Amino acid sequence: MLEERWRQVVSERADDWALLEPAAGRSWTFRQLAAAADAEGAPRTGPSGLVCPSGNGPEFILAVLRAWRAGAVVCPLEPGQSIPSVAPPPTAIVHLKLTSGTTGIARAVAFTAAQLAADVDQLVPTMGLHPGWPNLGVISLAHSYGFSNLVTPLLLHGIPLILAPSALPAAVHNAAAAVNSPLTLPAVPALWRVWHDAEAIPPNVRLALSAGAPLPIHLEQAVFDRSGLKLHNFLGASECGGIAYDPTPVPRSDPAWIGSPITGVQLTNTDDGRLVVSASSVGEGYWPLASEGRERLGGGRYIGADLIELAPDGGIWLRGRTSEFINVAGRKVAPDLIEAALLSHGDIVDCLAFAIPDLEGRGECVGAVVVPRRELSAGELRDFLLTHLPAWQIPRRWWWRQQLETDARGKRSRREWRERLLTTPDESVHPVPNGSKTLN
Repeated sequence: MLEERWRQVVSERADDWALLEPAAGRSWTFRQLAAAADAEGAPRTGPSGLVCPSGNGPEFILAVLRAWRAGAVVCPLEPGQSIPSVAPPPTAIVHLKLTSGTTGIARAVAFTAAQLAADVDQLVPTMGLHPGWPNLGVISLAHSYGFSNLVTPLLLHGIPLILAPSALPAAVHNAAAAVNSPLTLPAVPALWRVWHDAEAIPPNVRLALSAGAPLPIHLEQAVFDRSGLKLHNFLGASECGGIAYDPTPVPRSDPAWIGSPITGVQLTNTDDGRLVVSASSVGEGYWPLASEGRERLGGGRYIGADLIELAPDGGIWLRGRTSEFINVAGRKVAPDLIEAALLSHGDIVDCLAFAIPDLEGRGECVGAVVVPRRELSAGELRDFLLTHLPAWQIPRRWWWRQQLETDARGKRSRREWRERLLTTPDESVHPVPNGSKTLN
């Protein structure tokens, strides 16, 4: 199915340009890309017969095409990521996605050809992707976000792809300048922040997508104020592809508001508020199969860890994740709410909130790491938050950083940051001064 659809795209757009790598001076039309993929024989496979493309270059695209032609299973890998040691999946499976593992152990999600194609077929009309606005490829091609927004739009919908050599502002700007046309740029909030601060967002970007992590509304507003460019918030998951999208032309006023369901996706929630996705793009299941996985994924349905609120008009609000709630003396708070309050402070650039042990033996309390624009005291932040949050939700322990690094996918694990900060001696740790006992 995937190979046939690719051949149809080549037939329809043979002499139009398909793939451009400006930094290396290389380009391919659709006909040339097909010929390059056909020039080699069987694809190189690893254990279990998997084809594991890696990197962010043209070779990734060619490896995918060769796997499709040979009927092999594609399992994209981040640079340095090990090939998974799994049994060969069932014959109907054509693709394995390795989850990010930000909320636990990474594992593979298995997809049929129809499920993989359904995701991009749903994203294209929802986002308004089309061949006249090439995609600028900066994010990882191996990640579910990059594969569905860059690779399959190219191969199944004929949407050209420009590959930037890196996410550095100059590299992105130069790659965008290689074509005289509007562009679509999928990225993550951390990259949008870097490009905005450097005043380097390419002027020919017309559709700006942000996914992979919560998009701070102050960043969304700042980009809009400076360039008139709306950052469209996008929610997805490795298990099901695109979930929700914000199509509005102006910045959001509520950081919890996600948008509306992707075309063809039905959203409901469980009795305890967890997100339930029903769509033809939902994966076949986890591989290898696990008993606990069958309850969450399969049969066209995926139950996520996100807690959502559904409005009668189709709007979606994200209320946190079940795995990340902080239990403060029997009361639970989503760290997203604390982060949103902190980010409303004009001198906070970035932050993370998470659970830490309560030294008074009451279970958990709130900790936070912040990136300030200027020197701030814990007391100053405490006083500010008390005008936005109940006292029991105020962080009791603070860390200061110049930046909060993300992984290759633009994600940050609260669990990993908590363990890192609690186990590493650090002079920048600041307990809440004078009277922290009064905060409950």
